Amino acid sequence: MRRAAVLGGSIAGLLAARVLSDHADEVVVLERDDIAPAGDFGGDQEPRPGVPQGTQMHALLDAGRRRIDHWLPGFATELVAAGAALADTGTDVHCFLDGRRKVLTGDIEMVSATRPFLEAHLRRRVLAFDNVRLVNGRVRGLAFTGDRVSGVRYADAADAEDVLTADLVVDATGRASRIGTWLREGGWPEPGMRRMPVDLGYATALFRRPAGPHDATLAQSLANLPDGRLRLGTLGRVEGDRWVVLVAGYAADRPGRGVEEFLLRCKEDPAAPFRQLAEDGEPIGEPVTYRHPDNRRRDFHLLDRFPAGLVAVGDTLASFNPIYGQGMSSATSHASCLATYLESGQSPRDPAWSFFRQARTVVDDAWQTSALNDMKLPHVTGPRPRGFTVAARLSDLIVRASVTDPVIHRRFLDVMHMRSSAKTLMRPGTLLRAAWAVRRDPARADVAV
Repeated sequence: MRRAAVLGGSIAGLLAARVLSDHADEVVVLERDDIAPAGDFGGDQEPRPGVPQGTQMHALLDAGRRRIDHWLPGFATELVAAGAALADTGTDVHCFLDGRRKVLTGDIEMVSATRPFLEAHLRRRVLAFDNVRLVNGRVRGLAFTGDRVSGVRYADAADAEDVLTADLVVDATGRASRIGTWLREGGWPEPGMRRMPVDLGYATALFRRPAGPHDATLAQSLANLPDGRLRLGTLGRVEGDRWVVLVAGYAADRPGRGVEEFLLRCKEDPAAPFRQLAEDGEPIGEPVTYRHPDNRRRDFHLLDRFPAGLVAVGDTLASFNPIYGQGMSSATSHASCLATYLESGQSPRDPAWSFFRQARTVVDDAWQTSALNDMKLPHVTGPRPRGFTVAARLSDLIVRASVTDPVIHRRFLDVMHMRSSAKTLMRPGTLLRAAWAVRRDPARADVAV
């Protein structure tokens, strides 16, 4: 390819640009936010306006960390040297279910850092490639020539419209992408969009690192309250010798913006690290809230017509419940699909059906992980798939067994960190071991097995 255009300088867009740098003479990243190629990598960076969730807690799961290190060797080491935390599930990642800490199991590492910090490092590394450059501009639409996309129409900083020609265009503009409108304007069908309302709300606050004994680099808590509400919390060390803490709830139980309410939620959490942080942690500023109304996915693979020279990655493809931390690591999976497509030798002058088929497999697996749990929530409406009740009970069985059984917990973590498919947890041997672990647990609640 002579030129590839990436729409959006997000995590997904930057990773797509890195993959494309091996295949195109020139890669142009078109980003609406006016951002510098590099920047101050200290602890006080501001999130981009185009990333409304940029103030919230982010973690790079093990599979995502490994993929980025493949394309950008030493990336995770660089982050840690600059202040991010590398957390190992065998020592310093503590997972809690209703206040009970799960057994530790190792060899899975995740990076805890703020989103602006991580994205700035990624942007600097990707833009260091000689054939990758960043252009500030807002996408106005796609340019079509015959049965293919031949470029993108955009407005520059002075609001003057121009056309950037390209052999391949990658849409990484996120869950609010207008790709359906752009396709319709060119005479092509729109991809269908599935939505699953979840009405999740969460708040994130920064704390100065307390002096007390906090032995977890990262802690995660899931609590089923007696009145049926489900609450979630995550805390982790980040750059600048700080802690970032997230509390979340659904529907009417969404957290507010006040510090007092935030600290009260931490005190009410049955997991000890949150109560301890509420007692001896010093908040930095006010909590910042964010609402995730629904999960979304665009089913490109179901279209019967699609132009050549166009693919989509990141949240443009699918946007999941962020509480599971799949977003950034899903973006690395989409980049892997793009790499496989480009390495296959297929021409960008043909529709990228093989890319969308492979991406569908990735999206299906992540969708199953989050959607199955979301459909258990009483306020989530809509049809349940056939076999949902059985699948939900088996999922609960796995989660409860992971409290005491290290083998089950390791397999559970492999799925949550996107190292293996969710289907592996439904294998007979795993389910039998989980049932035995729950029956042997003296503190177990009654579970149908």
